[in-house]
Formats: sequence, C-alpha cells, structure tokens
Amino acid sequence: MNSKPKFKKVFPADFISEGVDQTRGWFFTLHAISTMISDDVSFKNVISNGLVLDKNGNKMSKRLGNAIDPFSTIETYGSDPLRWYMMTNSSPWDNLKFDIEGVEEVRRKFFGTLYNTYSFFALYANVDGFTPAEKEIAIAERPEIDRWIISLLNSLIKEVTEHYENYEPTRAGRAIQDFVNDNLSNWYVRLNRKRFWGGAYDNDKIAAYQTLYQCLLVVSKLMAPIAPFYAERLWLDLTNDKGNSVHLQHFPKADQTLIDSNLEACMQYAQQISSMILALRRKADIKVRQPLLKAVVPTNDAATFEQVSYVAELIKAEVNIKELEVLSPDVQMANIVKKIKPNFKTLGKRYGKLMKEIASAFTAFTNKEIDTIEQEGKHTFTLPTGETVELEANDVEITTEDMPGWLMVNEGKLTVALDITVTPELVREGTARELVNRIQNIRKAKNYEITDKITIKIEANEHTNDTITEFGSYISSQVLANSLAIVDTLTEHEELDFEDYTVRIWVEKI
Repeated sequence: MNSKPKFKKVFPADFISEGVDQTRGWFFTLHAISTMISDDVSFKNVISNGLVLDKNGNKMSKRLGNAIDPFSTIETYGSDPLRWYMMTNSSPWDNLKFDIEGVEEVRRKFFGTLYNTYSFFALYANVDGFTPAEKEIAIAERPEIDRWIISLLNSLIKEVTEHYENYEPTRAGRAIQDFVNDNLSNWYVRLNRKRFWGGAYDNDKIAAYQTLYQCLLVVSKLMAPIAPFYAERLWLDLTNDKGNSVHLQHFPKADQTLIDSNLEACMQYAQQISSMILALRRKADIKVRQPLLKAVVPTNDAATFEQVSYVAELIKAEVNIKELEVLSPDVQMANIVKKIKPNFKTLGKRYGKLMKEIASAFTAFTNKEIDTIEQEGKHTFTLPTGETVELEANDVEITTEDMPGWLMVNEGKLTVALDITVTPELVREGTARELVNRIQNIRKAKNYEITDKITIKIEANEHTNDTITEFGSYISSQVLANSLAIVDTLTEHEELDFEDYTVRIWVEKI
C-alpha cells in the first residue's frame, strides 16, 4: 500500500488469529517490527487458536491412526457444518476434542432444522403466492406470538453483535443455534402451522409469512461470518436476487423498541412449563394426543403468577390439557408435600463439622419455610447449639411428592402437578386425535397434495364408533375430508393398529 493515509486507516489490524505455539514467534515478531517502523502495535486483539485433538483428548497422528482427513470430512459433511461444529463446540483458544459424530449432529440438528424451516416457509409461500414486496403488516398489529419472536430476534441481534465485537464467535454461534432450534422451529413454526396452511389469505396469514421471512433473512446475515456458503444459499433462496450477496449486506441492528422483555419472560415460562408437563406425560406413558383434565402450577411471587397466567391458554393447547390452574403466592395447593435436602457439597465447605446438625434440622422444615427459600433464594435459621446457618438457593435440593392420581415435578422455582386420570370421555377425544394423525400419514403415503380433498370410510368398530359420531366434524376439518362415514364392511382398506384393537379404513382423493 503506497499511501500512508490509507495505510493508517487499516493499521493496526483489529485482530489476528494464529496457533498458540506462535506466541513467542509470529505474534511477538509482528509487534517488534511494527514498533520499530511505526512506534505502535501491529494488532489490537489476538485470537490464539488451541490444538485440535482426537475425541479422547490425544494429539492426532498418522502413527496412532487417530488423524482426521479434513478434505474427506468436508466432502462428506460440508465445510460449513465442519466450521460451525469447531466454532460452537469450544472457544477457539481452548483445545478442541474433535469427534466426527459431533459434525454430523450439527449438520442434522442445526443445518437440517434451518433447512426444514425454510422448506416449510417456501412450500406454503409458493402455494399462496406470497412475496416479500407485499405491504408490511405493522408489528403492533400482528398476533402476540409474532411480536414475541420478533422481540426475541432483536434480542438475538443484540447478543450476537456483542459476542462478535468481543471476539466470542463460540457464544455467537450457540445463540443463533438456540434461537433456530428451540424458538423459531420448535416453538414458533410448530405453534403456527395452521396459520400457514389453513384459511383465507388474509392479514393474519400475511403477518405469519412476513414474520418467518424476516427471521430467516436475519439469521442468514447473523450466521454468515461462521457459515458463509450456507448463509449465501439461504439468502439467495429468500431474496431471489442472484446479483446480490449476503456478504455485501449491512449487519443487522437491533430495534430496541421491538424488544418486549416481559413478553419474552412469559413465553419462557410457557416453554418451561410445557416441557415439564410433557416430561410428566412421558413418565406416565400418556401420549400428547390423549387429552388430560388438569394441571396446577403454584407460584412464589406476583410477577410469576401474572406471567404464567398470561400464557395459560397457550400452555393448555401445547400440552393438550383442559384446565391449567395457576395458584397465586398466597394460595397453597391442597395435599402438596414438599421435601428438602441439604447440598452437602456447598454447605460442607462452609459448615463442615456442623453438617450432622444441619441435616437433622432440615427434617423439621415446614412447607412455609421451603416456600420462603424458593421465593427469596435464601433462608436463615439457628441450630439448637446456637450457631446461625445461612442458606442460599444452591445449598438445597427441593422435591415434591406425588399425590394419588397426580404426578409432580420441580424445576428451579417452578412446581407443576398433573392430573393423570383418563376418563372415557377423554379416551374418545384422544382416539379422535390419533385418527387425525393416522389419516394424515395415509395422505402423505399416497402423495396427496396439501390442498387435496378426500373421502373417508371406516369399518364399524365398537372402539371407534362413538368417537367418530362425536368428533366426526373435527376429524374431517383437520384432514380436509368432504365426507366421513362408518360402514359395515370394507373390501378395500388399510389396517391401523391401536394397540388393543385395529381399525379398518379407506381414504380416497376426490
């Protein structure tokens, strides 16, 4: 560079990256030369790369047969999944225990999920003729779940920008990955499927398309520094602008006015409580399609009560229960029994010889005292010998005993109780939901288009007749059936296995 003014604009370098073994070689030499010729350092920041080891933490070598061929790995998995794995598995300056199965997991869980999310968007957008050029629905006029994901998206932009600027690519990549997997795909898209495939092409559907489009577009920009090729493909598929590139775009800037921290906290509770209830269903071996009567969530403070109550309807729909009772802090759930145990590891360091007396004192704790620890995160009590013990949240382990007909679970400061009694009425509704799922699978197997109408015939069966009579309209609306009939016998049919019985059914496109 011949121009000194131009040179000064780009010098010293913002950062340099090299192996840790170059600390006394390359890094030092650059500074030494720079000091001699310009009386300044040659770079402002350094990312010193650690070593790549095998999955057991040993150095790779051809002699040991544990070396990984980078070219065949790229050929098999792609350069972006490989780079993403290495960036998000551990910080660049830490040694990396390289496991090829981790690359496959990244390709499947992150890149696969992102691809499926885009494919879902593209499928229905093409059916409805959506284009990004349509007049934008104001964020304030969009449904709450749209405003939530847009809020979370802007929080993500803020977080990722901060990580990149602080030379923390690992944290940036993990934040993007969590947003795509946990929030965009597993929550937003899944809860909004019906908005995309059902009903008229109205403002609600357009808002759903615009929201998902914006999320995908921003994600392509945020991930571009780590996954340049995949980000470029995603950007071009979304914009259809072959003469442009994601790498020539301005990096996203967070819009603070669109961030709603309270809404994000409410939805976090919805996700956490839903996860807890689903775990209880698995414990009881009750499928999600089987409706249940009730769940109860006691709360420890007014803010939690308000936030959980706000998303109660969403939780009910997500976990398929009829009622979610949220108890205010001043209401105790009947028959609830909580137990508390000391964390010997943390308390032992502080109280050592007193641990026997402390453990004994724990057995006398009442539900009220346990609630105080859950609410305030601390508790002070006096031993019979006169010593004062100060407890913090991580000094205790709180559990809740199951009640007859109920299952209980604790997670952090949340407790959830689930009524697992299944009545005959609930069984019929669960069977209807299961039939919907099985009929949808038949549609897929027969390669029907998502808009194709069908007719359904089901052979008379004592296990399903009442269900079809009661829920026939619901089943038909869910699977796009113009007619659903119970017949005495079917010559042409498929058999559906329902564990204790089989159902003969025939599905035909109109």
